[in-house]
Amino acid sequence: QVQLAESGGGLVQPGGSLRLSCAASGIAFSPWSAGWYRQAPGKQREVVAQIFDDGHTQYGDSVKGRFTISRDNAAKNTVWLKMNNLKPEDTAVYYCHHLGTYAWGQGTQVTVSS
Repeated sequence: QVQLAESGGGLVQPGGSLRLSCAASGIAFSPWSAGWYRQAPGKQREVVAQIFDDGHTQYGDSVKGRFTISRDNAAKNTVWLKMNNLKPEDTAVYYCHHLGTYAWGQGTQVTVSS
């Protein structure tokens, strides 16, 4: 059974940075395709970034140029999301997802506020 655990969320001022991590267990094949999604209060869950097993990445329009998704080459079960130049509208719960499966993490809160 695949389990995903996010960490790294918190409170940050506008313009600041955070790095989220998603540690996976129970995944049979590596590298694995992963996605970061977020959901703000009263809004639908939206895709933030995805990384596929061939290394290809894609991003939501609102985060292009500010966020970077990557895979830990040493610990291949970990996927990172580096978030730079954070804005108040980035405030949301961020979730990790194993693409093509029903596996989701429990989410980590990111709050951008002065």
